[in-house]
Amino acid sequence: MDPSQPAPRISPALPPYPTPIQAALDHVMPAGMAPLVLFQTMARDERLFGRFMGGGLLDRGQLSLREREIAILRTCARCRSEYEWGVHVTVFAHKAGLSPEAIAATVGAETPVDAFTPAESCIVALMDALHDTQTVSDELWSQLRGHYSDPQLLELFLLAGFYHTVSYLTNGLRLPLEAFGARFPE
Repeated sequence: MDPSQPAPRISPALPPYPTPIQAALDHVMPAGMAPLVLFQTMARDERLFGRFMGGGLLDRGQLSLREREIAILRTCARCRSEYEWGVHVTVFAHKAGLSPEAIAATVGAETPVDAFTPAESCIVALMDALHDTQTVSDELWSQLRGHYSDPQLLELFLLAGFYHTVSYLTNGLRLPLEAFGARFPE
């Protein structure tokens, strides 16, 4: 842990983990890599761990990997969860085809016109609207409907909500940043 960061408010659980938790960790973590501090912290309670892991949307869903990651990165950036933003940039951004400029645009107040396609810009606008007002204007809804199906829209709403929850956990519990995770741009 970085001594310049405050101590986490709830200490991560230490192995050995109960069998269901270890099985879930083995499934989501690359071989030889320690579980994320977030996962270790949630492992303090088997029921909560199971519910948390069951709520994730990192499977093959209705959205492309790129669309999913834009939604997650923008939500985490707006919530100032450098922990989760950094993990997703490091693990998924390259696979999702996000350029350094697009990654930086997920954090900036002004999104450069060429950072995203018109459809992807609608995702950024949706994440901003949900974060700022907890609703969606008719104008933005009309734009979203021009690009996304009902199941895709539902998935975008669930991503926004889940990653607000993740941000509350990482920020509120003061989880230390993962050493491998990217950092917010200056």
